[in-house]
Amino acid sequence: MQTNFTPEQLKDPATAHSNGILRNCVHCGFCTATCPTYQVLGDELDSPRGRIYLIKDMLEEGRPADEKTVKHVDRCLSCLACMTTCPSGVNYMHLVDHAREYIEETYKRPLTERLLRWTLARILPYPMRFRVAMLGAKIAKPFKRFVPDARLRAMLDMAPKTIPPVSRNDDPQVFPAIGPRKKRVALMTGCAQRALNTDINDATIRVLRRLGCEVVIAEGQGCCGALTHHMGKTAESHATAAHNIRAWHREMAGEGLDAIVINTSGCGTTVKDYGHMFRNEPLAKEAAAVAGIAKDISEVLMGLEVPEHEKFSQGLTVAYHAACSLQHGQQIKTFPKDLLRRVGFKVVEPENSHLCCGSAGTYNLMQPEISGQLKARKVETLEAKSPDLIAAGNIGCMMQIGSGTQVPIVHTVELIDWATGGPKPQALVAAEAA
Repeated sequence: MQTNFTPEQLKDPATAHSNGILRNCVHCGFCTATCPTYQVLGDELDSPRGRIYLIKDMLEEGRPADEKTVKHVDRCLSCLACMTTCPSGVNYMHLVDHAREYIEETYKRPLTERLLRWTLARILPYPMRFRVAMLGAKIAKPFKRFVPDARLRAMLDMAPKTIPPVSRNDDPQVFPAIGPRKKRVALMTGCAQRALNTDINDATIRVLRRLGCEVVIAEGQGCCGALTHHMGKTAESHATAAHNIRAWHREMAGEGLDAIVINTSGCGTTVKDYGHMFRNEPLAKEAAAVAGIAKDISEVLMGLEVPEHEKFSQGLTVAYHAACSLQHGQQIKTFPKDLLRRVGFKVVEPENSHLCCGSAGTYNLMQPEISGQLKARKVETLEAKSPDLIAAGNIGCMMQIGSGTQVPIVHTVELIDWATGGPKPQALVAAEAA
């Protein structure tokens, strides 16, 4: 794609980077075939190619973002299926992130939208605040029909039936390996996941220890920064991410780390991009070092001796949902399925497994109608496989899909934990009791 940025514009590192991305695009349109919003809406401007044209025009002209551009960029899920499909290697993730930052700086949203985004940014990244908010939503849920705004109704729908108690395993500490120590790893405990499902971190710690890992919960870590990053709130996002970088780098410089383990793939995609995010900041070197050892839990487990257990499956068929942030953002496609099969489960995959479930961070709260259509499609294809349970590697996907099906949904690591000596996942226990 030909671009026409001025030399003055290209002095800005973000613009120069976006210019290189735009020049890689050859207008082929392969991305439209795998774009969920294009499939649902059928509008070229709601495809990656269409959004690229809008972003190019906005950045080249150096004008404030307009309502049309904002509408179509906001509709992007950042599922990154387009990056998997693109034959030219267009880094759409970095381009749309730059566009969102530019929009945040130059466009004044309606008051209700500004309030919604401010509220989400002040609540979701903070586990205790999120717990209080979920309790409030749970109380207000019976009155949902009186709420006029679809986005507020979606927030009420997000409230789980039960809010798990705080897990003290998420406190800063060190869990020794069971048996000879093979690796020393840090576990990212996250933010929303700590409020929504404490079993995932607990299961992760058990599995890693059982397989010879010393597990560090580093003091000072917190939200990865993805939520505010994808809202274009760069300063807030970097302030949050910097806490993680410093916390983990202290461990790296101290007793050392073999990996930073992340069991929420949306967070993993962001942490692995810290090197790029901080490339022009004082923490650049530390950020790159942290990003270099960040790994999804499935990557770490593939490097350990997870025992084969052909008969463990209990006759259960597992439908594996591939989170977009894992299969597209991190290009991890087979590891979770390989691990589930290794410990004895029968694994099936839904049709069009490359398509997004519609969760996408806060997308299901800010674009509930489109998100709802994508959820219905995903649930239909998963249930078509008649599974006993659904496995996924991202808490957002688990909440999204779980709200649309009666089939129990669990994190992949919970099943591996169960198969290697841990407790049966609570979702299965609850399903059996129902």
